[in-house]
Amino acid sequence: MDRIEHLKQFLITSPSDSFLMHALALEYVKIGNDADACKLFKEILTRDPLYIGSYYHFAKLLERTGKNEDAIEWYEKGLASAKQLNDQHAYNELQGAYEDLTF
Repeated sequence: MDRIEHLKQFLITSPSDSFLMHALALEYVKIGNDADACKLFKEILTRDPLYIGSYYHFAKLLERTGKNEDAIEWYEKGLASAKQLNDQHAYNELQGAYEDLTF
């Protein structure tokens, strides 16, 4: 069984596990399934806005697919969440990506 199938099986018993959903979204990104990856990232961040690791990957995916305005919005949301969590590492990573896109 491949990684995607394993993750889907785990999600059957833990359907709202943000870590598993994030891992599955990253697997989708690897194979070019941007639609399913976007859906999962958005679901994670809508349900769990402090799941900080997904902001960068989601915004980068949006940026790569030409949805720069949406990417900017998610970078900004991620910056706010990182600040709320006092996660300086995530804040700096998001800030750098945001600045690369907007300046």
